[in-house]
Amino acid sequence: MAKDKRSFFERFTGAVRMDDDESKPSVKAVRKDGESIVSWVEEETEKDAELTVDVYQTPDMVVVKSMIAGVRPEDLDVSITRDTVTIRGKREEERVSTDGDYLMRELYWGSFSRAVSLPEEIDVDEAEAIEKHGLLILKLPKLDKKRQSKLKVKTV
Repeated sequence: MAKDKRSFFERFTGAVRMDDDESKPSVKAVRKDGESIVSWVEEETEKDAELTVDVYQTPDMVVVKSMIAGVRPEDLDVSITRDTVTIRGKREEERVSTDGDYLMRELYWGSFSRAVSLPEEIDVDEAEAIEKHGLLILKLPKLDKKRQSKLKVKTV
């Protein structure tokens, strides 16, 4: 049986050490019976990252905020229905140095998405999206279900 060369911290937390080749982990997760399983690093490359959001409501509207710094407007897609808002995008990395020159790499580059179920139905036609200093703000007016209007009867 091969000796586990991971540190105590890596074994305790399940952390994965990366090789020079970032596309594959240097340590694969192994079940107790010795069967290899796919690591979280390989799984993350297959799907979009989840965008972080703040969602709150006022008496008249639902507001969704998210940090999208570094995303060009043409790389951002916001779609809304009466009860859901979905934000998708892609943050492109501008490489200015090689991987070996980095001392730390924590920024996320690549595609992301987030679907948020809204607490009330909204007026899709009156919704607006604003970007200010890398902060996306979606203002989604609530539908007034109690609003009444009188219809005039026309004779033909």
